[in-house]
Amino acid sequence: MRIDIQRAYEPPGRDGHRVLVDRVWPRGRTKAQLKLTAWMKELGPSTTLRQWFAHDPRKWTEFKKRYRHELAQPNQRRRLRELLQEARRGKLTLVYGARDELHNQAVVLRDALMRRQSRSAKRFKRV
Repeated sequence: MRIDIQRAYEPPGRDGHRVLVDRVWPRGRTKAQLKLTAWMKELGPSTTLRQWFAHDPRKWTEFKKRYRHELAQPNQRRRLRELLQEARRGKLTLVYGARDELHNQAVVLRDALMRRQSRSAKRFKRV
C-alpha cells in the first residue's frame, strides 16, 4: 500500500487515485490542473481548527492532536475506511493546498491511514 502527499501547486504525475483533502479549493487551480479523482473536503480540518492553526508550526503538536480527535468521529472513520480501500487497490495521493509541506493536514491524514492499515494487518495476522 502506498500513500503519498502532494501540494496542489505541483504538477500531477502518475499519482493513482488523487484526492483533495482541503475544505477550501486551492486558489488559482482548476479541476483540469489538479486531475483529481475526488474531493473529500469533509476530511479536511474543521473551519474552527484550520483558522486556529493558521499554519503556525508552533501549534503543530496541538493541531495534530485536535485533528486526530476530529478524525476519530464516526463519520470521519467511515471516510478514512473509503480512502484505505482506494489505497489497497493502488497508489493513493492526498492533495493539499498549504505552502508548508511538513505542517499540514495531509501529513496527519497519511499517518492516520498508515496506522489504521497497520492495525488491520495485525488483526488479520492473529486470525
